[in-house]
Amino acid sequence: NLATITAVYFGLLVGVFLAYVAMLALAPMLPLQPSHPIRQWLPLVLGAVLCYLSTSLLLQTQGDFRFLIPFVEFARDVRGMRPIVLDATSVIDGRIADLAEAGVFESRFVLPAFVLDELQVAADSADKQRRVRGRRGLDVLARMRANHAVSIDVVDPDEDDDPDAPLESRVLAVAMRLGGRLVTTDANLAKIAGVRAVPAINLHDVALALKPSYLPGDALTVRLVRQGEEPDQGVGYLDDGTMVVVENGRDRIGRTVHVVATSTLQTTAGRLVFARPDHGRG
Repeated sequence: NLATITAVYFGLLVGVFLAYVAMLALAPMLPLQPSHPIRQWLPLVLGAVLCYLSTSLLLQTQGDFRFLIPFVEFARDVRGMRPIVLDATSVIDGRIADLAEAGVFESRFVLPAFVLDELQVAADSADKQRRVRGRRGLDVLARMRANHAVSIDVVDPDEDDDPDAPLESRVLAVAMRLGGRLVTTDANLAKIAGVRAVPAINLHDVALALKPSYLPGDALTVRLVRQGEEPDQGVGYLDDGTMVVVENGRDRIGRTVHVVATSTLQTTAGRLVFARPDHGRG
């Protein structure tokens, strides 16, 4: 590509220049006869070696710096841990702050400036629901800022950023430019990121993966809150939101009971546990 060709070109120029400087420095120590083999071959050897070294160095490190040449730009490659790019939904959700405090992410967090602007506009909105969401997002950011173990930077958009483009597209552009991973709760945005080869983390998928699995025979404690679909069933919820359907639990609605899991079912709404009362535990 053009960047590689330019790197080779500048590497050769640097090599020739260094060879010229080296010959000037070595001239007093060389034989005086112009036809001497050393005077004839040394410039060629020095030029070849220094051109090779300088070109190799530029090719290997062109991603570690950024400078502009007419029509050519060497952009810094992201090496090591990718930055975590946050969108508005992940900030408003709030669980990203819990994960950061738990030390799950070691990379720095990046918040596009236009996302922060969007949260501030939402926090001042006349619409109550939008205002609550905006203020919650700002509170989550303040909480992350207060944690000295968490690094979060606000970055400005690129020069070719379109302010009129959808917010999701602009966030994706930032993630692509920085070579980062996108964190979101928007399933559609996560899918689009996958199509555009941008690594994405859906917090809903993370929460689902972290839910404990229950096996038949596991002892559980649950408070029954309502009747099930069958007349004798009682329904309750565990702390992680898992629904538990207890046979012969109708008479225990409103009470906290000990049960034993008999089977589990994974549905689109989440995991469902069927259980029976554990008479041995009361």
